[in-house]
Amino acid sequence: MKVVIIEDEKLAAESLQEMILKHRPGAEMAPVLPSVEEAVEWFQLNTLPDLIFCDIHLSDGISFEIFRQITIKCPIIFTTAYNQYAIQAFQVNSVDYLLKPVKEAELVKAIRKYEDLQKNNFQDEMENLKHMLQTADSSFNPSRKTRFMVKSGQSIKSVSSEDAAYFLAEEGVVFLITFDNGRFIINYTLEQLEEQLDPAIFFRANRQLLVHIKAVNQVKPYFKGRLQLQIAPNGPEDQVVSSSKASSFKQWLDM
Repeated sequence: MKVVIIEDEKLAAESLQEMILKHRPGAEMAPVLPSVEEAVEWFQLNTLPDLIFCDIHLSDGISFEIFRQITIKCPIIFTTAYNQYAIQAFQVNSVDYLLKPVKEAELVKAIRKYEDLQKNNFQDEMENLKHMLQTADSSFNPSRKTRFMVKSGQSIKSVSSEDAAYFLAEEGVVFLITFDNGRFIINYTLEQLEEQLDPAIFFRANRQLLVHIKAVNQVKPYFKGRLQLQIAPNGPEDQVVSSSKASSFKQWLDM
């Protein structure tokens, strides 16, 4: 069995490889593909594997973009930190959908499911599943992002979006700051976060800041119709809402 892992978190990829080889020691592991661009290039130059493990959010975008550019007919097991893409996943040859951190028992169950499908004509089974999903929910609309997988020392942990006080962009790097003052690098732009998070809870104050409504401690009038914010915990100083956004910001805070 030849396996490809598409994953931009090194520790998550290594953990996945270890579990796969533990339970299927004869598996041939291809190089880990950390981005949409590298995955597309690899599939253009190599024959398809028997099975793909694929994260959904990669360093340069959503992994579904790979399958829009390349025809993939082999089975896929998606691994992701949140569950709003379940139906899209099953529409691109997915045999299972595992939430991070991936549990060993769930991984083994998914591999067995893949092996059973192989015995029972995978392509026919997938076509039937896709038809059922399209019939059941042709108007599917993903829910908002509810958690993030972040690196903490040598491990990976889950942080709920409810615990994120604000997201701060500094010199091309985006940090997630929690209400208990945790600080974690995440592989998202503020633009991506703005689209994925609940707009009733998070507001894009300026080019550097996306803030949780409960993290806004104080709002003061500033020059030329702008607003100056005091953010907790230990929020960066001189965070300003532009005059063009001031009105919508006040409405968001119900001021």
